[in-house]
Amino acid sequence: MDTSSQIVCKGCQQPGTGKYCSQCGESLQTKRISLSNLFHEVIHFFTHLDKGIGHTLSQLFLRPGHMQREYIDGRRKDHQKPFSFFFLSATVTGLSLYWINILLKDFYGAGNMKESAFFHQYMIFLLVLSLPYFTLVTWLFFYKAGYNLAEIGVLLLYTMSIFFLMVIFSNCTKFLFPSFQTRNIELPLILGYAVITNINFFQKEARWKVIVKSLLAAYIFFKTVTFIQDWIVERYFNV
Repeated sequence: MDTSSQIVCKGCQQPGTGKYCSQCGESLQTKRISLSNLFHEVIHFFTHLDKGIGHTLSQLFLRPGHMQREYIDGRRKDHQKPFSFFFLSATVTGLSLYWINILLKDFYGAGNMKESAFFHQYMIFLLVLSLPYFTLVTWLFFYKAGYNLAEIGVLLLYTMSIFFLMVIFSNCTKFLFPSFQTRNIELPLILGYAVITNINFFQKEARWKVIVKSLLAAYIFFKTVTFIQDWIVERYFNV
């Protein structure tokens, strides 16, 4: 058998030929992620959602950083594609925060109707626009790791999706403590998850450097987004 044309599968490490692995079904001809790949995913999202939402979500909670690195390395068939996962998470977050504020207002008289209007109309738009900014900030901190902007974008599409779900969880605590400032727990949760994810993702860099860079990048992102959110709410939602 001619082994010169065989490719080692990134999924099961078995040699094979053709487009797909005969052992596990993973694509053998994976290419490095580029900006054109991400643009294709935007178009792909509006045609259909892939399988693997539950598996991707569990992996992001149980194996943060490892899952994203493996996806970039070529193990992709079992995972929800990054853009569709991000957009779905952002949509769920915007709607959830809107209804949480409505319910708090109706049952506790404590909901912030300015924030509710913002979440309903502009939350998803702000989250989508924040992605290139956070991608650039993270890439600047970790540019020596050798990943391009698109690959850092994939890392953050998945990571920010978990950030969004954490925000939903923190806002649900208002049903127990209506006057609680959720940012008191949102920031530590986001910083902690970002550090763990990046330690597992950037394994070739000294751990202490990854921790410091992760904290700085996540803090800059969080403070920027919350500042813009507060500014928009106060300026345009006088209700």
